[in-house]
Amino acid sequence: MRTKIILLFVSISALSFSQKVEHFIDARDNQKYKAVTIGKQTWMAENLNVAVFRNGDTIPEIQDAEAWIAAKENQQPAWCYYDNDPENGKEYGKLYNWYAVNDPRGLAPEGWHVASEEEWETMNASLYTDKKVNVNDALKSDSGWKKEKNGTNSTGFNALPAGCRKICGSFDSLGENTKWWTSTKSEGYGSRGRGPGDKRLKYMYGYQSAQFEGLSVRCVKD
Repeated sequence: MRTKIILLFVSISALSFSQKVEHFIDARDNQKYKAVTIGKQTWMAENLNVAVFRNGDTIPEIQDAEAWIAAKENQQPAWCYYDNDPENGKEYGKLYNWYAVNDPRGLAPEGWHVASEEEWETMNASLYTDKKVNVNDALKSDSGWKKEKNGTNSTGFNALPAGCRKICGSFDSLGENTKWWTSTKSEGYGSRGRGPGDKRLKYMYGYQSAQFEGLSVRCVKD
């Protein structure tokens, strides 16, 4: 089985969209999130930052690298902040392992769900109408990216370079790229994707071990 991940690389160019930013409250912790409509979909405009499932069960925070590996081996849900620093959580949200994303108790807020590969591709298609369109740039935040690789955030999606937590428990790529889980699984192994200079989102078809990374989550409205 392989798990499909969305990876946003740095890129350049600009595009203008009409954006309408809304807000909603996650009843589990009364946290307020921004949301934006892209095409016919309504997306969270921030990374998920919750520590409980829909039924109220706690999702364990794991800081120690060995404990992160143990959660993988025991197939247990887990989350962390980048570098285990709560200040990073305020800006980038939490990083979740696959078992938190795939847990039947539900990670997404009520009325929302973790985006599937098909839903990411639908957004891609709604933005990538011709070769002049740079989807990465339109989705990326207009600050926070290293090496002057900020986007325009013309969609209001506000993709921040949140980095990830590796399988071994170390942290990587803050300020350089961001990855989001999809809810989609498929059989087989291997990887494929588009290069860093591409104008569309890159799909990462990770080896089974990729299920044990800590990645960001964006949700789509039901």
